[in-house]
Amino acid sequence: MPDRSDGWPVDDWDEPAGPLDPAAEAHAAERRDLEDRTVEKPAVEDETHRGAFGEFGGASGGLIERAFRERIVLVGVTRDGGSVEETEASLDELALLVDTAGADAVARVHQRRSSPDPATFVGAGKAQEIKRLAEETDCDTVVFDDELSPAQQFNLEKILGRSALDRTAVILDIFAQNASTLEGKAQVELAQLQYRLPRLRGSGRRLSQQAGGIGTRGPGETQREVDRRRLVRRVPKLEADLRKVQAHRAPQSKQRSRTRNRAIAVGGYTTAGKSSLLNRLTDADVLVEDRLFATLDATTRRLPLPGGETVFATDTVGFVRKLPHQLVTAFKTTLDVVRDADLLVHVVDGAGPDPQGSIDAVRDVLAEIGAGEVRELLVFNKADLGPGAATLAARHEGSVAVSARTGEGLDELLATIGDRVRSMTEVVELLVPWDRGDVLASVHREGQVISEAPEEHGMRLRARLEPASRGALRGYVVDGPLVVVDEAG
Repeated sequence: MPDRSDGWPVDDWDEPAGPLDPAAEAHAAERRDLEDRTVEKPAVEDETHRGAFGEFGGASGGLIERAFRERIVLVGVTRDGGSVEETEASLDELALLVDTAGADAVARVHQRRSSPDPATFVGAGKAQEIKRLAEETDCDTVVFDDELSPAQQFNLEKILGRSALDRTAVILDIFAQNASTLEGKAQVELAQLQYRLPRLRGSGRRLSQQAGGIGTRGPGETQREVDRRRLVRRVPKLEADLRKVQAHRAPQSKQRSRTRNRAIAVGGYTTAGKSSLLNRLTDADVLVEDRLFATLDATTRRLPLPGGETVFATDTVGFVRKLPHQLVTAFKTTLDVVRDADLLVHVVDGAGPDPQGSIDAVRDVLAEIGAGEVRELLVFNKADLGPGAATLAARHEGSVAVSARTGEGLDELLATIGDRVRSMTEVVELLVPWDRGDVLASVHREGQVISEAPEEHGMRLRARLEPASRGALRGYVVDGPLVVVDEAG
């Protein structure tokens, strides 16, 4: 597909003939009842069905507030190299996503094929089968577990006579409901626009704007062209806003680095219990909901460790299988917290149906954002729900089993975090002359003093220092670095 000069792909829409006049722009604004609807609903000649996913639910004031719960048919495809079990597990998760978005999955369709059909993803025959099932179940929308191209989505909607969406659209809908901060809302809106723009399709004369004046009567700019131009203008503004947020966050990161306090990121699969764990450890008061993607905004708190150290602990957005690329890109400023962390506390649902699949999904996203090399501490949560967490911890060397709800295993977790943090430092012995009080103060400020004893020529100290600090104080180091006896394995 060729590209426009502005970077957006060219679809089958016609380019606008010229600038919009104010009357046309005003008319377009009046027609938009939901400005940021995830997917435009194409026109169907016999438009008899009651709606599209998230389209007629009205403004949402809470997590889930819709006028009615839509009925959804789920479609999963097993490709060569995959298994039916993996597809069913993915459909189970998709059903949870649909429920979180405020709808009900009423039926499933499974297909095995070597490669997606370019026109309809599932093939014309399967599409007709899905249509019959949709009519039998009186469903509102068909949701596919894999991402659909704009052409596939358009063709499917013409065949099905109802909305056809993919996993990405559902996740975007959930994120739009849950975003609370200005940064989170901007990130979600950017992802929605990037997803929506190539899917803008009009229906010719039904959405035509009539231009006024002699010689200008007839089909003018279509509604899709108006919307497209509006979206194209909106994207750069959102990107600029997020760059400002990132620029504002950079000095904060530098300030933290000057304190010599390590940063840890609490990450993992959605609903693994990350926010609950951070609340238990730091009294962070982060929103906890038994729903997917209940929290989207990073929350940072100080976490004292048993050895006297203090680290910055940050809760992050949850991951999921097949996380849309648009979200990975839009949430870059939030995900950078993980990439820049000294340690990732990877929280896993120890009572979940597929812990290893969750671990692999998180690691795939970490690799995509350039955080694959961050040191990782596996924490298997929900030990109070059965022996699963303890069994998994025994299987993964160096991991910990905990219960964020009861507090079980948290002392061991804090001790392990402390060991990992201390393993990043060196224990050195220094002799600071009596007339260098500034150096003595620097050691106390930038390191952890283990012991100190006065001598004739100065103060002898044993301190745990960062490599950079040790380099700056190398003129006062005596006998070289000592053996670190509490280093984590």
